[in-house]
Amino acid sequence: MTRAQQQLSIGVLLASVYMAAFLGLVPLPEKIQNDVIPVLPLWAIVSFGCLLLCQLGWGVLTFNDVPEAHEELMKEIQEARADLQKKGVEVD
Repeated sequence: MTRAQQQLSIGVLLASVYMAAFLGLVPLPEKIQNDVIPVLPLWAIVSFGCLLLCQLGWGVLTFNDVPEAHEELMKEIQEARADLQKKGVEVD
């Protein structure tokens, strides 16, 4: 089973459980049925957005933790400067 098939299977399962709860096929207390179940999709979208923002923030926070990439980039910059100076371009 591929990753896409797994995600699709999980999505169909969650959607069917939600529809069963939303349509009242699953006996739930009235307060949950009327107040919680209708807003679950919005809650899921907001939670997913928060998760993505946290992952983005963590990626930005740990961006400078790659010293090998920094060294490689500095080496490429030095090579580019040397190449430009050979061609007569003045580089600061």
